[in-house]
Amino acid sequence: MTEVPNLLRLLATHSVTLLNFAELSRTAGIAQSTLKRYFALLEMLFLVVRLPSWERNPGKRLVKAPKVFLPDSGMLCHFLAATAESLTARPGLPGPAVETWVLSELLKHVAFSSLRLSLWHYRTQTNIEVDFVLENRLGQITGIEVKASATVDGKDFKGLRHLQETESTRFQRGIVMYAGREAVPFGDNLWALPLSLWWTPQRQKAASRAPL
Repeated sequence: MTEVPNLLRLLATHSVTLLNFAELSRTAGIAQSTLKRYFALLEMLFLVVRLPSWERNPGKRLVKAPKVFLPDSGMLCHFLAATAESLTARPGLPGPAVETWVLSELLKHVAFSSLRLSLWHYRTQTNIEVDFVLENRLGQITGIEVKASATVDGKDFKGLRHLQETESTRFQRGIVMYAGREAVPFGDNLWALPLSLWWTPQRQKAASRAPL
């Protein structure tokens, strides 16, 4: 049976995007009912993740569709034919792979945290978005944006500032994770933090004033 492997390859090209079963069905040539059964199986096997949208404010016009991820960034790169050599040759890092890698780290964080965190994405109908929203059991939220570049500026905080302004009673902090080296403040409870904080103790110490 080739439908499931082919579906995984197709999902790799749609990873980190909004989940649209109708579009996937047309592209894959699989009936939606069958495709949804395959998708449920892949979820049970932790080969795909459906990240729900955060929609706590009924007065907001928010996109309700979940995002889809292949949570294993190595498998994602395999299906996209992204080898170590090709990644080294191209300038910068591939955004979808970096966002997928951050998702996998956040899923670990959620699983082991004593704060009973839940993980979401955020997008308005005018396409203001935040890649990830961590919410604790008190309804307090931390927004996380992922940038594959080694530099960051104020424009990268657009979605986080929107979330901060419109959810001021819930908002705790906003973080842009990027491929640079320094933890940099960008305003009240807004930080740019290096992706390397996940694996480098020195970076973790430098970022301790803005914890996840």
